[in-house]
Amino acid sequence: MREFSSPLTTDLPTSGNLTDDIVRNAREAGDSVAFRRNTPEGWVDVTAGEFLAQVRGVAKGLVAAGIEIGDRVALISKTRYEWTLLDYAIWFAGAVTVPVYETSSADQVRQILGDSGARAVVGEGPEHVAKVSSARAGLEELHHVWSIEDRAIEVLTGLGHDVDDDELERRRTNAGPDTVATLIYTSGTTGVPKGCMLTHGNFMFELGVATDELDELFAEGASTLLFLPLAHVFARIIQIGSVKRRVVLGHSADIKNLVADLQVFRPTFILAVPRVFEKVFNTASQNAAVDGKGKIFNRAAEVAIAWSRARDRGRIPVALRLQHALFSKLVYRKLEAALGGQCRHAVSGGAPLGERLGHFYRGIGLTILEGYGLTETTAALTVNVPQAHKVGSVGRPFGGTTVRVADDGELIFKGGQVFSGYWNNPEATAEVLDAEGWFHTGDVGEIDDEGFVRITGRKKEILVTAGGKNVAPAVLEDRLRAHLLIDQCIVVGDGQPYIGALVTLDPETVPGWAEARGKKGTLEQLASDEDLHAEIDAAIEEANKAVSRAESIRKYRILTASWTEEGGQLTPSLKLKRSVVMREFRDEVEALYLP
Repeated sequence: MREFSSPLTTDLPTSGNLTDDIVRNAREAGDSVAFRRNTPEGWVDVTAGEFLAQVRGVAKGLVAAGIEIGDRVALISKTRYEWTLLDYAIWFAGAVTVPVYETSSADQVRQILGDSGARAVVGEGPEHVAKVSSARAGLEELHHVWSIEDRAIEVLTGLGHDVDDDELERRRTNAGPDTVATLIYTSGTTGVPKGCMLTHGNFMFELGVATDELDELFAEGASTLLFLPLAHVFARIIQIGSVKRRVVLGHSADIKNLVADLQVFRPTFILAVPRVFEKVFNTASQNAAVDGKGKIFNRAAEVAIAWSRARDRGRIPVALRLQHALFSKLVYRKLEAALGGQCRHAVSGGAPLGERLGHFYRGIGLTILEGYGLTETTAALTVNVPQAHKVGSVGRPFGGTTVRVADDGELIFKGGQVFSGYWNNPEATAEVLDAEGWFHTGDVGEIDDEGFVRITGRKKEILVTAGGKNVAPAVLEDRLRAHLLIDQCIVVGDGQPYIGALVTLDPETVPGWAEARGKKGTLEQLASDEDLHAEIDAAIEEANKAVSRAESIRKYRILTASWTEEGGQLTPSLKLKRSVVMREFRDEVEALYLP
């Protein structure tokens, strides 16, 4: 059994709650820019004083509407300024925020609203209100439904005009560190979503240590643009951390406009899931190929990776240094410009990034700080920091956090960011929190001599072949998804004589690849192209280098289907729902093992 603890090096508050941050910001730096709000007229500054006034106005409206201390209020919206405003207003009123992914189906909305006992819902627009309306039958505790696009902010502010300031302050200060701040429902990769009870203290612990250890990101003049769903704990922790450390915060609701928004907003750091970084790399590679500069880009990528790896070894050869300087002018600066030109760090989580991509981005000047955590742990348990960074790892535990590798290889943790349990579900809580307070993650991993953690797979997803070989599919899947032409993949083989895979094609990059080679046809037609198969063969061969022969992929099939969040195969954070894919593509899996 291996264990590693990081000492707590910062003082953490023992009283108060998350709303204290915006009260302090307004008192100490009321005229400073806290947010840049994306409006039809362009980006508009919002000061710390203006934000507090808006939060107080909306909170009074919630009080006037009958929202009591401890009541649950649901938010269903894309990532936008109003999401953050409402989140703090709900806390100001003494209530509990229940985020719901705006892509959730009516059945999922019904399940979450019913389980949480939500008293009110704020939806973004007509589509979200319609989902709530269709789910409302039988939800006796649900009294109010407001819409952001139907002036919810103005309506609530007007409704609370006569609420007393002292009453609001009593509500705001009622919550302490042990008070539940939010119920965040798990994304459902392993079954019915469960509501994770995260307290104000969980966030205060997490952000107390995170912003201290990642001080370089949250330094004076820092800014970040949120584009991941705020219903996900990963984006939420950056929202609260930015408010705490007075980082200028912006929101981008439409991923299609992300590049344009980044170039105008010019963040100093961003956060994303690995698939976003894969897409940026693959798109740049494809664009270079279309422009006849594919070989230059490929060489530039190899140099960036080699430079980063040489840096880890402590010596960068002169020839490599010169090549790196040349490509910095020819290639890397263009990629930096795509992120706004000021971005020097990124935080990645939700899934493994992969060493190759990690080295590539560090080699072009963007250090991706990969971390690891779950909804149940208020986001990160471990993270790479600028001064202690190992590409391929998820970093060391935060201060005050202990990690242990159990006898079966499972990673278990203790720390102040670990949740208190699942809402109305003591049985599920007992399955992950043991009698000694250890949280069982369900992930398998390793700890090196310096305390850096590596994730090697999911405990429940380990495949056991007919020959008794244990195989972690994530190792192969992560490598394959990084390929230019591959969108998603699933590695299979549980109880089978060998490992196989199903692969889907990337609809954004395949057409460009085909055009560069003078090929025509739909995605379905190109799926049978010999040259494309040769590319996938090479990708399989490269991925297999990471594992033993007994763990390697022997057969695969290319599918013309797309696995998407809308189709139900991916979670909102773009994780593969293995059980759904295995059920829907059972015939294709079985075909891999036919004589």
